[in-house]
Amino acid sequence: MPRRPLPDAPVPGRAGPRDGAGTPREPDRVAQIQQEWARERPDLDVTPQGVLGRLHRLAGFLTEELVEVYRRHGLGEGDFDVLATLRRAGAPYERAPGELADHTMVTSGAMTKRVDRLVAAGLVTRRRSEVDGRGRVVALTDRGRGLIDRAMDDHMANEHRLLEALTPEQRAELEDLLTHWLRAYGG
Repeated sequence: MPRRPLPDAPVPGRAGPRDGAGTPREPDRVAQIQQEWARERPDLDVTPQGVLGRLHRLAGFLTEELVEVYRRHGLGEGDFDVLATLRRAGAPYERAPGELADHTMVTSGAMTKRVDRLVAAGLVTRRRSEVDGRGRVVALTDRGRGLIDRAMDDHMANEHRLLEALTPEQRAELEDLLTHWLRAYGG
């Protein structure tokens, strides 16, 4: 089977991969891995690594960058997620624990631990539902609302910073592609 040109490998007759400004790109670590596999296993199609390998590396980097902002506000990723979910619910900034678990995609057991931690920190309260006396409701305290508002300001500034390497057009295209791909998996 003939070898396929790799995304970051020079292609005969072409100038090679370029960045958004037209400058030739150096092969990144994923391209190097693909080139090694192409040399060792030319029969193996490793082109998915170009996308998935880069997504995996990028996800790790982005997670570190995002979590650092949460830490500066004394929050873990899960704590931030719960507070943000309550804040975007609108006044009176409350949800049932099951709703919180659904919105944050964690188990009810994990949600209980998160809520316990946030109650102990004075950032949320837990009380019986006025609608259904058997159910519970988790609500932001004034302190929790102030904290998540400050954290969200920093979080959004950080997300804008993380996307600075892309033009607005590239961001829109990437968002469309990722949305399409995620929908294929029911997300």
